[in-house]
Amino acid sequence: MKTRIDMDFVLVFTLVVFSTCSGFYLPGLAPVSFCEDDKGGDDCQTLIQLFVNRLDSVESVLPYEYDVFDFCKDDNERRPSENLGQVLFGERIETSPYKFSFKKDVKCQELCTKAYVKGKPEDKNMLDFLKRGMQLNYQHHWIVDNMPVTWCYDVEDSQKYCNPGFPIGCLVTADGRAKDACVINSEFNKKNTFYVFNHVAIKITYHNGEGEGWRGARLVAATLEPKSIKNADGEKPTCEGLPMEVPVEFDSDLKITYTYSVTFEENNDIKWASRWDYILVSMPHTNIQWFSIMNSLVIVLFLSGMVAMIMLRTLHKDIARYNQVDQGDLIKVPSPQGKSISYEDAQEESGWKQVHGDVFRPPRKGMLLSVFLGQGTQIFIMTFITLFLACLGFLSPANRGALMTCSVVLWVLLGTPAGYVSSRLYKTFGGEKWKTNVLLTALLCPGIVFADFFLMNLILWVEGSSAAIPFGTLVAILALWFGISVPLTFVGAYFGFKKPAIEQPVRTNQIPRQIPEQSFFTKPVPGIVMGGILPFGCIFIQLFFILNSIWSHQMYYMFGFLFLVFIILLITCSEATILLCYFHLCAEDYHWWWRAFLTSGFTAVYLFVYAVHYFFSKLQIVGAASTILYFGYTSIMVLIFFLFTGTIGFFACFWFVNKIYSVVKVD
Repeated sequence: MKTRIDMDFVLVFTLVVFSTCSGFYLPGLAPVSFCEDDKGGDDCQTLIQLFVNRLDSVESVLPYEYDVFDFCKDDNERRPSENLGQVLFGERIETSPYKFSFKKDVKCQELCTKAYVKGKPEDKNMLDFLKRGMQLNYQHHWIVDNMPVTWCYDVEDSQKYCNPGFPIGCLVTADGRAKDACVINSEFNKKNTFYVFNHVAIKITYHNGEGEGWRGARLVAATLEPKSIKNADGEKPTCEGLPMEVPVEFDSDLKITYTYSVTFEENNDIKWASRWDYILVSMPHTNIQWFSIMNSLVIVLFLSGMVAMIMLRTLHKDIARYNQVDQGDLIKVPSPQGKSISYEDAQEESGWKQVHGDVFRPPRKGMLLSVFLGQGTQIFIMTFITLFLACLGFLSPANRGALMTCSVVLWVLLGTPAGYVSSRLYKTFGGEKWKTNVLLTALLCPGIVFADFFLMNLILWVEGSSAAIPFGTLVAILALWFGISVPLTFVGAYFGFKKPAIEQPVRTNQIPRQIPEQSFFTKPVPGIVMGGILPFGCIFIQLFFILNSIWSHQMYYMFGFLFLVFIILLITCSEATILLCYFHLCAEDYHWWWRAFLTSGFTAVYLFVYAVHYFFSKLQIVGAASTILYFGYTSIMVLIFFLFTGTIGFFACFWFVNKIYSVVKVD
């Protein structure tokens, strides 16, 4: 997505309207100018600092800090301040020894040499960890001027793909099979051997500011090509020759020399505001996204047609016929087939009015349902605002960690709607244990999520991963929860309980009506299972890209598509639930409260099934820890999605039932 928004307008708009999110609209998004050594100044930097981020892999859920591996380190290491979203995602950005003077080309500069002596346990451990990283295809993530340093290479159909990461090295297996990046070079052919990428050829592209009203130049692209080169011992590196081999068995001393080259290139066709475009354009997703949208729209049109037919044709005639019979104006009422029918026939033809005395009977487990609906409302508002901000460009990939930070802050601040909705519905259900209701609304679902998250964090701690949340951050999250979210939930509940219960359009009978025997399709379980299919059909293609961005570390930027799918999901969940609710009422089954929630909420079960399929078919994750982490985090996603979709279906059905029973005349 192009971020061509005027930066002054963005900042003012953020501060005034979305003040809750302004705290993490980080500096660094404004352009930085670079000049040659003799032309520098306060408004023009001369030194380009390369930052390194965590290393991750598609074969493992465990990311690691740069310093955990035995690479060259910066003597004066600094860590930029990280926001909450970056910490939660396990980003660990720090300075590197790679520092360049602007417009000074460097050829084969030695950075450091790492020696591994046979017989030294610490050296063996460090080398084994490096080999493990190469075997699992761990990737570097480097940053220059808040922009990823990319590795661009050709894929099928002569298309170029720019990867914001590049591998540590690669492995040729014992049977001679070249794994991962080893396929790029025919010299990587020795069996049972690792090849470490110890040289990088970096190219930095800049846009010259002469004649455009600003000094110096602005960086618009940074690419590199990783190479494996063995340098002769005791000699100055030439960055040419055979690849750097690391045998699987550590049977002799080994030295790895890390080197780099830098070239600068001017390109005034690329503007600073669109400098991410070359990365995003290389991702061939747009056509598939439009297919996804068209597929979803077809489902929406089908459902809308069904709902329109029920509302305008069947339901309208039902209401007219009931009202005419109740008034006693007509003894014989014309049927849709042109025949006259009696009052008894009219009652039998459509049975939804017959349950008017039971349709608003409070549900079983009303406390739990009201708690779920309060939490679902909180999640719905949070998701809507976050996606809307992302569409405006506030939460672009350049603003690292902003998406997660915004979501967490909004969730904390939206405790009031959760408490209000939960308490108001609980009061409508006739509940009196308001203290229990408020505590469960504030603690039940967040507690489940936090417990799962804490267990996953323990595994990350044990494994020494950078994704392990520091203890101080966990305390800060608990402080946000108990210090802000819980009190706001109590405030919302106070106002909810002060309000009168929601008035129902018809009275409830004292004695429950007996429900006739249901057909297979009007029984609860088949209806609930069918209800989640269509909403899931609208999102499964978009879900693939979201899972790719999380587990395959691909960049996600198409928030416009995502917001459109979000709106389509709202419509689909609402219409599917209304349809099934109407069919069940016609079958004289008035237990619709939980069924309305579970019908659209069952979409989350399909999401879990798809996540299992994605794990086994798309990912190459190995190891028990990574598998547990994958399914642990997936469970959190499924729970949140269950509450979100269930709430949409419930309120759509609640509006529908209130509407149809408010327009019929009941004695």
